[in-house]
Amino acid sequence: MEFGFSLPGRGPLATPDTVLRMATKADALRYDSVFVTDHVVLPASMARSVYPYAPTGQLAGGAAQDYLEPFALLGWLAHATKRIRLGTSVLVVPYRNPLVTAKMLATLDRLSQGRIILGAGVGWLREEFEALAAPPFEARGAVTDEYLRLMRLTWTSDPVRFEGTYYRVSAVHALPKPAQKTGIPIWIGGHTDAALKRAGTLGDGWHPIGLRPPALLYPDEYAAKAKQVHAWAQRAGRDQKAVTLTFRCPMEVRSKRQKAAAGDRPLFQGTAEEVAADILTYAALGVSHFVFDPTHQESGQVLANIERFADEVRPKVVRAEAVPPTRRAVTRSKVVRAEAVPPTRRAVTRPTIVRASGRSRRTRA
Repeated sequence: MEFGFSLPGRGPLATPDTVLRMATKADALRYDSVFVTDHVVLPASMARSVYPYAPTGQLAGGAAQDYLEPFALLGWLAHATKRIRLGTSVLVVPYRNPLVTAKMLATLDRLSQGRIILGAGVGWLREEFEALAAPPFEARGAVTDEYLRLMRLTWTSDPVRFEGTYYRVSAVHALPKPAQKTGIPIWIGGHTDAALKRAGTLGDGWHPIGLRPPALLYPDEYAAKAKQVHAWAQRAGRDQKAVTLTFRCPMEVRSKRQKAAAGDRPLFQGTAEEVAADILTYAALGVSHFVFDPTHQESGQVLANIERFADEVRPKVVRAEAVPPTRRAVTRSKVVRAEAVPPTRRAVTRPTIVRASGRSRRTRA
């Protein structure tokens, strides 16, 4: 199982010093990935667009805020880090010329010695499409599919020839190729029906954002959508196991002394035992790579959370995963049943589950 963090591309945390400290700390603590986000411009009026990851439908912080360019940022991070994988979550594919994008990503993959992941999305901000003179907003899905096919071809063949509806190229050399011999892995963002089809037919991974209303993807919903991804992969003649299942969500590890907020506990926010149990719940659905968003806008708290997860949560998950397969199904079913326990009883149930999943095989839940 792998764990990563999203780096701030906008807002008060999106300063060179903070981004660098987060990335290098994650690298030193042996996280598996860090991801950057993407917008080129933010139109002063976004009245005709709906942001899909906020209850208000509006982008937090408004339009007049700094937004770091993802490729420039990845180049800087490739030099500053040594082993951690570097990705986009997600790049809005229709915004850029696909040959130029493929060339920039291939160069970044060479500079980072094969550490790049392309998280790819179709975009949601109509006004930004218009400002960039991108292909029509209504065609963004078909454009994304075609551009991704061209980019993959660019990374794996020479010379490159492509005949599409939105782009054509005749016998060009696009060198160097990526360090990753089979090309840069493409993780498809989103959880709409079109995104699920794209992930199954074109993607190396499915990379949705959840637990950010109205996009929730609680376990039952995630499982149903993952099943659709696999079904599309099979229809395309692909091995469904070739599609990595990932999950990006807010995460906070509270100290045991920290008082829990009133009401139901948000998934992936709680004590180390609770967060570990949530991870195992999604791991039982096939998720193998988690990417976490900060829940605070203060750099000290974010850095402390990165360290607390590595020290307190990850070892519990590793121990649980080391349980023999014959026992693992029992362990995970207990975790899933705990999610159904009413909040008033959950605090009693969860510590028992964690002991059953890793610390003591003699404990009975």
